[in-house]
Amino acid sequence: MKQETWMFVVCTAFFVLVTPAYWFITGDWTGTSALTMTALLTLMVALYLGVHAARMDPRPEDRKDGEIADGAGELGFFPPYSWWPLWCALTLSTCVFAVAMQTWWLFIIGGAIGIVTLSGWIFEYYRGEHAH
Repeated sequence: MKQETWMFVVCTAFFVLVTPAYWFITGDWTGTSALTMTALLTLMVALYLGVHAARMDPRPEDRKDGEIADGAGELGFFPPYSWWPLWCALTLSTCVFAVAMQTWWLFIIGGAIGIVTLSGWIFEYYRGEHAH
């Protein structure tokens, strides 16, 4: 995680240097605010990764003597296919469309269907073919 930390530290330094230059050149407060927030967000991620990198044992890619075989083993759980993200996206698009058109009855219907689709996505591994 040390490599990732340094990547975000470099990005933070870049945004800290670019932000005042942008303000002096353009005088635009909106872009300056966005660049300031970007610098603060990259600093936050760098601090998070740095704290966790100091607490945990070095990963094989962080060690000088690390081998490819050191990283072998189970990487995690990768879910099979799922239709629930499609239905959640369609429900969300219905809700956004309802807000844009100011039709609150459609938003309520979309919200109700959204509760069902989000529940289905969350609990899909508790029932059916992929239950465990």
